[in-house]
Amino acid sequence: MTVTTKALTLKERIDSPAIRARFNEVLGKKAAGFVSSVISAVKANSQLSQIAPDSVISAAMVAATLDLPINPSLGFAHIVPYKGQAQFQMGWKGYSQLGLRSGQFSRMNASPVYEGQLILWDNITGDFKYDLSKKASEKVIGYVSYFRLTNGYEHYLYMTVEEIKAHAERYSQAYKRGIGPWFDTFEAMALKTVHKLNISKWAPMTQDMELALSYDQGVIKNPVTHLAGGEEVVMEYPDNGHNESETGPASASSEESGLSTESMSAGDPGTHQGHEPEKKPANGSEKPNPASMRGKKTGDLGF
Repeated sequence: MTVTTKALTLKERIDSPAIRARFNEVLGKKAAGFVSSVISAVKANSQLSQIAPDSVISAAMVAATLDLPINPSLGFAHIVPYKGQAQFQMGWKGYSQLGLRSGQFSRMNASPVYEGQLILWDNITGDFKYDLSKKASEKVIGYVSYFRLTNGYEHYLYMTVEEIKAHAERYSQAYKRGIGPWFDTFEAMALKTVHKLNISKWAPMTQDMELALSYDQGVIKNPVTHLAGGEEVVMEYPDNGHNESETGPASASSEESGLSTESMSAGDPGTHQGHEPEKKPANGSEKPNPASMRGKKTGDLGF
């Protein structure tokens, strides 16, 4: 079957009344543009074009429930072909988008750190000091994630390039085989890794953030026609080396939870050194009960 035929098959499937109605229900007036972007993404990726349409649609519905466009130039969320299935992947900017949208964060950013810029990193206290003007070369020595809550609490997480690679080696089967986004877009994956770990360990969990952590790098196993009426979503994480399924939304995939991808912010952590306000406990919203995440725009991916 040719790429063109596959893309048309996806279009025909996604235009079926039940599936189109579900996208309209979740996205409203934005549904048509979202669906067009998904079809365009599939047409532009020969490997993704060979994936069964229902698998692509399931991954797309995850992005739709989080209101994150599938647009490579934005980098919020992606549909990635992996082992013959469509895998939903968050981008680091997607996490920032969800955080800033919640109203609990005043700043969020992730950035490469170049040789000469790092002054201090204390992984006990979380103190991170830097000087952007001291950049000595184009060599990247690490990656840093930063967020500040509206209550003044802030947190940095810094990882060296070696630590990022060790993390990928430990948790990604694709990395071990020398294929996939870790090799195609290393910086984007490094930024996502440090940002995701910082948020998952230190930030308050909003409902959408917990869903994003749960669904990231997952494949929905329910038949697309059976995802209805609040049926629990069964996720599989094919790149984590365990080939296990989980009933979601629940926890982040083990590929990124082991230590337990340009700026996108309402500000920029590169505007000061050290910590301006005194750190306070992160007493944001409580983690939602996963059982409550099955409403129209959260855990219920039903068609």
